[in-house]
Amino acid sequence: MLRLPPGGGAPVMVAVTGLIRPTGMVLAPSGDLYIADTGNNRVVRVPGGGGPQSVVPTTDLSRPIGLALNADGDLYIADSFNDRVVKVPADGSGQVTVPTTGLLHPNGLALDRAGNLFVADFVNDRVVKVPADGGPQTTVPTTGLSQPTGLAFGRGGDLFVSDSGNDRVVRLPAGGGPQRTVPAIGLNSPYGLAFDPAGALYVADFNNDRVVKLPVRGGQRTVPVAGLRTPAGLAIPSERAGY
Repeated sequence: MLRLPPGGGAPVMVAVTGLIRPTGMVLAPSGDLYIADTGNNRVVRVPGGGGPQSVVPTTDLSRPIGLALNADGDLYIADSFNDRVVKVPADGSGQVTVPTTGLLHPNGLALDRAGNLFVADFVNDRVVKVPADGGPQTTVPTTGLSQPTGLAFGRGGDLFVSDSGNDRVVRLPAGGGPQRTVPAIGLNSPYGLAFDPAGALYVADFNNDRVVKLPVRGGQRTVPVAGLRTPAGLAIPSERAGY
């Protein structure tokens, strides 16, 4: 697990032990980092202010992947091999299963500004929306997705999807309209997505062993970090996190 300084410079190792095949990550506004420790069937929390890591209290996870936090601090986990999403409330009341139907190996998760949950339904080649008000899930209108993985919302509310089976990232406009392919070159099974405070999109280019940055004004560059191997999860602090 690597942390890249915001102003550039050499990456540093995050103080976390015992991980096996970590994938999804999410940062709390406090700076606490949550990591899907997929091979160990658990989620770990690394305090932003230092101190030892801890295991998030969950039950019977099987290959957790995607993570998301809502405004109340509730943690959502894509419990992939159990074909479900679970919610771990911040108040400690205990894990609950999010009401969904027909998920097959859910992967990436994202929450919009209204608290609606979006799930990359990997095997079903679709993205589903689970309304915050408890209404029935719906399938997000897309065309030609194959094995979607990472999800992220841009500043304008557009949803970005790693269409890993098609080696591309697609953009779904917030106000409706046709999807567009994000201009990127040479992606190979893209995975995690994240935006920085300036609006640049970062893509974990899984099978190319790299992370690429797509600035708002266009262009593409490889983030300078050596020795990456099948990067999956990305997390970028907001300005509120104090990094």
